[in-house]
Amino acid sequence: MSTAPTASTTRPRPLPFLPAGTDLLRLALGVDAVVTGANGVAYLALAGPLGDLFHLPAGGLRAAGAFLIVFALGVGALARQAAPPRAAVRVVVLLNALWVVESLVLLAAGWGSPGTVGEVWIALQAVVVGAFAGLQALGLRRRP
Repeated sequence: MSTAPTASTTRPRPLPFLPAGTDLLRLALGVDAVVTGANGVAYLALAGPLGDLFHLPAGGLRAAGAFLIVFALGVGALARQAAPPRAAVRVVVLLNALWVVESLVLLAAGWGSPGTVGEVWIALQAVVVGAFAGLQALGLRRRP
């Protein structure tokens, strides 16, 4: 008979960058929802000035803003659940990963001809969204 703990009785080690007892998955989903929602509202409300700043079409920013608000509402709803459904979280991680890939393709292809500020913004967004996806995937793996 083995005395080693089983997977069902072992708990993941605490992460050094989070207070003990913090639910990484729900935290990552919640922060994603807030940041994404704020970004979506900014794209809708300030499409003209942001389009000028980034050298991107205002219509494209409005469309992205509308998508981001809907996405943020869904992610926020998941974050409020004590045990977000694994399949739904996987969809969020996948959509975040797709956002990163599309951002990198947009930069590589020069679609929309973003200016330097726009290129930096798109790259920073890709990094942040990639971090959300990574933290959400880690949080999901740490769940029983």
